[in-house]
Amino acid sequence: MSLVRAFNQVREDGPVTSQLPVAMDTPQLRKARGAFFTPDAVAQYVTDWAVRSASDRVLEPSCGEAAFLLQAGRRLEELAPGSTSTNDRLCGAELHRASARTASRLLRAAGHSSDIRQGDFFLHEPTPVFDAVIGNPPYVRYQDFSGASRSASRRAALRAGVTLTNLASSWAAFTVHSALFLKPGGRLGLVLPAELLSVNYAAPVREYLMRSFARVRLVLFTERVFPGVLEEVVLLLADGKDNGPTDHCELIQARNGASLQAVTEDQVTRWTPRGRQRWSELHLDGQTAATYRSAMSPSTFAPLQEWGDTTLGMVTGANKYFAITAAEALRRRIPEVDLIRLSPPGSRHLRALSLTRPQLDALDAAGKSTWLFRPAGDPSSASRLYIRDGETLGVQKAYKCRVRTPWWRVPYLKPADLLLTYMNADTARLCTNVVGAHHLNSVHGVYLRPSFKKVGKSLLPLASLNSVSLLGAEVVGRAYGGGILKLEPKEADIWPMPVPTLVMAAGQDLQHARREVRDLLARSQLLAAVDIIDKILLKHSPRMNGAALEQMRQARQSLHDRRTGRGQSY
Repeated sequence: MSLVRAFNQVREDGPVTSQLPVAMDTPQLRKARGAFFTPDAVAQYVTDWAVRSASDRVLEPSCGEAAFLLQAGRRLEELAPGSTSTNDRLCGAELHRASARTASRLLRAAGHSSDIRQGDFFLHEPTPVFDAVIGNPPYVRYQDFSGASRSASRRAALRAGVTLTNLASSWAAFTVHSALFLKPGGRLGLVLPAELLSVNYAAPVREYLMRSFARVRLVLFTERVFPGVLEEVVLLLADGKDNGPTDHCELIQARNGASLQAVTEDQVTRWTPRGRQRWSELHLDGQTAATYRSAMSPSTFAPLQEWGDTTLGMVTGANKYFAITAAEALRRRIPEVDLIRLSPPGSRHLRALSLTRPQLDALDAAGKSTWLFRPAGDPSSASRLYIRDGETLGVQKAYKCRVRTPWWRVPYLKPADLLLTYMNADTARLCTNVVGAHHLNSVHGVYLRPSFKKVGKSLLPLASLNSVSLLGAEVVGRAYGGGILKLEPKEADIWPMPVPTLVMAAGQDLQHARREVRDLLARSQLLAAVDIIDKILLKHSPRMNGAALEQMRQARQSLHDRRTGRGQSY
C-alpha cells in the first residue's frame, strides 16, 4: 500500500526521480532541517510502548536513518517469534534523499522489508491506517521555518482543526499531522521539544492531544537526552486515537534515556491541566505543585496583571543608530529637544531595586547609550544631518524603519512605573523607574493601576523578591540557550506576586529592610535578600507557613539548577 502517492519511492535498484541531489550530509545541514538523531535507548522505549501486536502497521515520519523503524522491526520479531518478514508493515517518510536511501539499506540489512518514501511529509493527505506512529519530528524554529514548507504545515494542521500561529516551530504541525495517520485506537509516540509544555503557540497542540486521545502520557527528563544539544525534550506517548477526551496527563520523571528501561508503572503520576494555561508546572513534583497552587489566593499571591499591565518596550529597528551616548549627542550638537532619556539597551543595570537619576548619570558617564534619538517635531539642523548620515548607512531600509513615516521617528511609549527584566541568568527582576526613563524592547514596562501606583512603585520590587515569585518565574518563563530565563509580557502577566493588601500590610517592615536588601543585591547575594523578604511576608500572611516556603525555595533552586545546567556546554 502506498504511503504517499506524491513521494518518490527510495529503492536501491532503481532511480530516484526527485531532483534533489545526493550530497554528503553534515551536522550543519542536519541542524538546518531540524534533524537530531535519536539515542537507541529512547527509540527502543518509545517503540516498545507503541508496538503491541505482531500485526501492527508502523509509520515513522521524518525517519532519518530509521532509528525507530529498526526498533519496530525488532519489536515485531519479538512479538512473532520465528517470523522471517515484517511484510511491509514498516513505513517511513524522509525529506532528505541520502538519509532515505540509508534508512532503506539499514532496514534491508537487518532483514526487514519496508516502504520508505522521500518527500515532504506535509504534502500528503493523511489516511488513518497505522496502529502506531513513532519518531522524532524535525525541530526547526519559526525564524527558519518559512515559505512553502510552513504553508504546507499549517494546512496540514488545519485538517485536524488546529490553527497554529506564525511563531510555531515545525514540530507543532508535525505532531498534529502525524496523529491523522493513526487508525481509531492507535498510538502516537514522539520525541518532542519541551516547548510542548511551556510555549503559548503550543496551546492548540496540547488541546488537540487531550481532545483526541484517551490517554496522554509524558516522560520528562532531569538531564539532557541528546548529547551536545541544549534543547530540552519530552516523550509524548498518546494512546487511544479518537477515543478521547481525557482530563489529565500521566507523568513519568526519568533521569535520562539510559534510565528509561528501569521505569515502572508505579512511577506514573497524574496531573490535571487548568484550562488553557501552559503545562510548565509539570516540572514540579505533585506535592510542590499543590503547594504552589494553594499559595494563589486573594490574600496572598496573584498574577502580576492584578497590579497593572506589562508591555513590550519601544522597537527602534536599529538600536545602534537610535540609542546614543551623551558624548555622541554632544559631538553632533543634537539638542536635547530631539532626544529622550533612555534606560540603556540590556538589563544588567536593572538588578537593583530602582533606577534613579544619579544611577542613570553614572551610566551616562560610563559611555552607555542613555539617550534615544527621537525628534518629536521638525528636526534641528544637527538632527537633519544625523538623519542623512543614517540614510547613507541604509538605516531607513531596516524593516521597522521602512514601514513607518518618517522612518526616523520611533513610536512613542510613555515611561513605565516599573521596569521588568526580559532575559535573566538568575531570576526576573522588577525595578522602580524613579528617573522616568523610557525603555526599549530589551526590557518590559509595567504600568501600575492608579489605585496601586504609589505602593507598587515603592514596595513591589522589594516584595517580589520572595520564594513563591522566584519559583513562579521559573514556572511561567522559558529556558533559552545558555540557560537564560526569558519572560514575555503574557508570561509576566501570570507571574505570581504578593497581592497589594499583603504588601501594604508588610509595608513598614519592607521599608526597614530596603537598605539591607539593596546592599545584598549589590553583592549578588540574591537568596540572602529573598530570605529576608520571606520572613517579612510570613509574618504578615496567616495563610503562609515556613515549611511551604522552604519547599518552594528548594523547588525553585532545582528548576534554576536544571535550567542553568542545561545551558552549559559539554
